[in-house]
Amino acid sequence: MTTVAAKPRNGDLGFWMAGLEKNRRPYPRFAGEQSVDLAIVGAGYTGLWAAYFAKKLDPSLSVAVFEAEQIGYGASGRNGGWLSAMPAGNRARFARASKGGIEASRALQREFVSGVDAVLEILRAEGIDADQRKSGALVAAHTKAGLGRLVARRDADWKYGLTDDDVYLIDREEFQEQINISTVYGGLVYKHCARLNPAKLVHGLAETLTSMGVRIFEGSRVGSINGNTLTLDNGRVTAEKTFICTEGYSGPLLGSRSLIPINSSMIVTKPLPDEAWRHIGWNGPQCLSDSAHTFIYSQRTADGRIAIGGRGKPYRYNSGTGGAGSTAGSTVDLLSTKLRTFFPGIDFQVDHAWSGVLGVTRDWNGGVQWDQASGIGSSTGYAGHGFTAAYLGGRTLVELAFEQKTERTSLPWVGYRAPKWEPEPIRWLGVHGMYSLFGFADKWEEHRGSTTTSLLAKFGSRLAGLHE
Repeated sequence: MTTVAAKPRNGDLGFWMAGLEKNRRPYPRFAGEQSVDLAIVGAGYTGLWAAYFAKKLDPSLSVAVFEAEQIGYGASGRNGGWLSAMPAGNRARFARASKGGIEASRALQREFVSGVDAVLEILRAEGIDADQRKSGALVAAHTKAGLGRLVARRDADWKYGLTDDDVYLIDREEFQEQINISTVYGGLVYKHCARLNPAKLVHGLAETLTSMGVRIFEGSRVGSINGNTLTLDNGRVTAEKTFICTEGYSGPLLGSRSLIPINSSMIVTKPLPDEAWRHIGWNGPQCLSDSAHTFIYSQRTADGRIAIGGRGKPYRYNSGTGGAGSTAGSTVDLLSTKLRTFFPGIDFQVDHAWSGVLGVTRDWNGGVQWDQASGIGSSTGYAGHGFTAAYLGGRTLVELAFEQKTERTSLPWVGYRAPKWEPEPIRWLGVHGMYSLFGFADKWEEHRGSTTTSLLAKFGSRLAGLHE
């Protein structure tokens, strides 16, 4: 008798959020009129970290967080679960834009490194269990050209302040001793990275904030901000200071061309048997990515699954955000094929597929903005490196707004303004053209055994604004 595998669950905010369905604490919807010292728009990592540090700075502050959907609805509840030291942007571009030059970018890199352990320490101190384990990250090279890119990447990392203990190359045999990828040529090891469950973190932070006196409202969309007045569907809020922390959903408040929502998709397998894990050899919580232009990112989950993500269908016309994250079957097949290519002979069964959006500026550099005159600030544009960036951005917003001069308030992403995106349909054509070029470049390098990066990829990088 032939059995047919059940279709994976699709969308519904993803696997991480689904695991909390039965125990998720609901928060009230805002109605009426209120005045607060600090209003925060968006209950993802950035907004919640900002609320945390505001209350730590001054427990007497009245702080309210307004979320259009539910806690962690965006990238904070759907991402790949990497707490890494990768900065939200191009370090060379930050260096050119800053009076401090390369030293300013090195300072930014150091803050991202220290941010990894700082987040883990706060979770320990606050008793937040998000399945956190720090064991570094591996980046696999599947082609000689990809290995060459990793050498250049390591050199750039060293240039901008990482040490040979923070990041270093390993050969094929050393890589396969940690994770037995059949096609690997070698790779990079990053020391400063931790695996977490994204949804457990965002809800753990929200619980902590509630105990600190922060008021959190779900289903409370802020339609407009005029001066110190926030207008919602069922009320109005007067705030001395306002933080906009909406990342890929920022278009309505910050302008549709300030940053765009780039889509990323994930699948997670059913738990793998011990025999499969012995073959794969992934015996720790190391995060895993690769050097392909259409790269993947993945983790071994706390309950013995593999979660893997990639760009899939990268952009919806006119900056659509995709709702609860239903994912195309072709994207599920693409990510499943990646797994089977990495680990041939393993019977992977997909349990859940989902998508979400990340905020991307025209040059892929994030920025923290604070305007003292209006009392309004924002931290956005993390381009997929939002776990640590949100912690650092939220904390920096508080320090700027409450006039605390720190090592963070002078970093080169503070006040950084990226160029605006092109209007439609130019940006839709450009984004899809860029990813098509990257896909062709990967196939070209694989089939031809290229030792250098394809010219198609170099052109795609220029088109995207990624080129230094």
